[in-house]
Amino acid sequence: MSEYTLHCFAQSGNAYKVALMLELSGADWTPQWVDFFNGATRTPEFRADVNEMGEIPVLDHAGRKLSQSGVILDYLVERLGTFGWTNDDDRREILRWVLFDNHKLTSYIATLRFLRFIMKSGETEVTKWLEGRARAALAVLDAHLDGRSFVVGETPTIADLSLCGYLFWPDEIGIELNRYPHIVRWLDRLKALPGWRHPYDLMPGHPLPAA
Repeated sequence: MSEYTLHCFAQSGNAYKVALMLELSGADWTPQWVDFFNGATRTPEFRADVNEMGEIPVLDHAGRKLSQSGVILDYLVERLGTFGWTNDDDRREILRWVLFDNHKLTSYIATLRFLRFIMKSGETEVTKWLEGRARAALAVLDAHLDGRSFVVGETPTIADLSLCGYLFWPDEIGIELNRYPHIVRWLDRLKALPGWRHPYDLMPGHPLPAA
C-alpha cells in the first residue's frame, strides 16, 4: 500500500497540482479515481467519508484526509521537503501567488474550460466574460514572469505547481498562450523538470466516454 493516496480524476487541474508535486518529488503515491462526472463527489457517502465539501482533490496520508489543493501543497512541502521556501518572506510570497491562482486564475480558467470543452456550451456571454477575466489574470502572471525563471526565487515552488495546474490544456480552454511569451517559456521549464508528466498521463479517467 502506498504512503499517499490521491483521490482524483484526469480532467481536474486542481488534482493535477498535487499529483504533479507527488510525482516530481518521487513520493510513494497512488491515484484513486473518482467518477466525478457521474456524481461521485455529490453522494452522501463521499461527503461523509471523504470530503464534506464534495470536491476533489483529497489526499489520504497517515490517517489524515486533506482537501483544497493549496492546503495539500503546503502540507506536502513539510512532509516531503520539496518545492518549498527558504525563509518566511518567501513563504508569504508563495502563499500570495497560490491565493492569486485560486481566486484569479484557476477559478476563471477552470470554469471556462468546463463550459467550452466538457459541457460544449458554445460561446455565450458567460464564456466571453470568463475569458476576459482569465486573460487579465494571465497578463498579470506573464508580466511577473518577465525576467524570472520561476514565480518565486530561482527554483520551482508550490506557487509554480499551483499556477500551472490548468495551463497544459490551452486548446481545451480556448486561449492561445502565445500571447503570453513569458508564461510559455515558464511552462517549458516546468515540462523539462525530471519526472514531469501531462495530467492525462498522470491520473486515471481519460478519455471521457462519449456522451
